[in-house]
Amino acid sequence: METPAERPAAGSGPVRPRRRWGGLRQQWKLLGLFEIDQQHDFYGLTCRMKEGLAAAIHTSTHTPPANDLSDDNFRSKVTQVHKDFSLETFGGPVFAALRASLGITDDEYLQSLCSESCYLQFISNSKSKADFFLTNDKRFFLKTQNKREIKFLLSNLKIYVEHLRKFPHSLLKYFIVMQSVFYPDERINARYDIKGCQVSRWTDPAPEGSQIIVVLKDLNFEGQFITLERQRSWLVQQVEIDTSFLERLNVLDYSLLLAHQPLHHDERNQNLPRPAGSGADSPDDFRAQNRRLLPNLKNPLHVIDGPEQRYFIGIIDVFTVYGLKKRLEHLWKSLRHHGRSFSTVSPQEYSGRLRRWVQNHTD
Repeated sequence: METPAERPAAGSGPVRPRRRWGGLRQQWKLLGLFEIDQQHDFYGLTCRMKEGLAAAIHTSTHTPPANDLSDDNFRSKVTQVHKDFSLETFGGPVFAALRASLGITDDEYLQSLCSESCYLQFISNSKSKADFFLTNDKRFFLKTQNKREIKFLLSNLKIYVEHLRKFPHSLLKYFIVMQSVFYPDERINARYDIKGCQVSRWTDPAPEGSQIIVVLKDLNFEGQFITLERQRSWLVQQVEIDTSFLERLNVLDYSLLLAHQPLHHDERNQNLPRPAGSGADSPDDFRAQNRRLLPNLKNPLHVIDGPEQRYFIGIIDVFTVYGLKKRLEHLWKSLRHHGRSFSTVSPQEYSGRLRRWVQNHTD
């Protein structure tokens, strides 16, 4: 779940420490998730992040979310100066309205993001150079973005919000600070990052019985199915809606995040019926829509129950535009991986391929 698009002001904000971890970083890679305590290079950065976020959230508390967002709300930019850094908040009223629509109060948001407990760092097997953080309660996920990605987000923010309002069941995740797809995670027994292709889409699983967190990929999932029965048609339709939207934005290389856990006996067959008029064009309340299946769960947006398994699903990493660099990469990979599917293809092919993957791997 995203807060305003927050980043340090140019030249004055906290500087990301250089990667000086050496052998210790290799050890952390095996752990996957660990606390950013006072001995960690990122401790000072995360303390400043908490201070800046707390001030930004307090500002939104004194400015109630607007029912009808104006163009000024989307263009909003607030700079707050702190002792040794400054922080810019973009589109604050817009993201405050989105949080309110999901029933996330400022108090619980503040408690999760700005508590005294250390942030957690997730060492990803992604090729991205971004840094990944989790709040200590694992409810919210933070990811660093570069200026180009922020510019892309802000330039498309209005149509993105319109998409979420029109399709409140959207699997698209919010950016920068986002509600974690994998929450709560205590019983999750497998996690996958799906792109619908073959090249570089295998990850060695963790040793049996270990506590290592490994996000697996497409080839690891082969031979399995997302078993939803009566919920399948909804998922297939929503993936088609969301990927068509991303195709219009001319982006590619996004992922379908997927995790599952077995249902306890008393959790089975408790899904609520879909409210009347809850189709794509429904004017129903945003919050009620997202709480269709599990009304008391804090992360209902990305949770679907099948007959035996609970699935956590969301679409992430939607910043990669199909520009000249990606077109040249497509040509090079076409020669190198002839006859095999790879991630860098046109947005039309990418969206269609991911839709086919979902259709072929659900029942």
